[in-house]
Amino acid sequence: MPLYGFHCAECDAEFEALVGFSEVPACPTCGSETLEKLLSHVAPEAKSPGLIKRARACAACEGHFSNYCPSERPS
Repeated sequence: MPLYGFHCAECDAEFEALVGFSEVPACPTCGSETLEKLLSHVAPEAKSPGLIKRARACAACEGHFSNYCPSERPS
């Protein structure tokens, strides 16, 4: 299922939800189904060494090493 962004016309909240193409979720704040589907930005493919290096440094600062291969993970 794709991830869509929604704007609630009743309470002005914005949220994301995993829904099928024709499904209409309820607003998690007020329960309304009067929603507007928002346009999403497409993320570029992260294959450049600079992007990978920055992402790994950020993840390491937060203590996440899942994007490292086992030989690169700290002991």
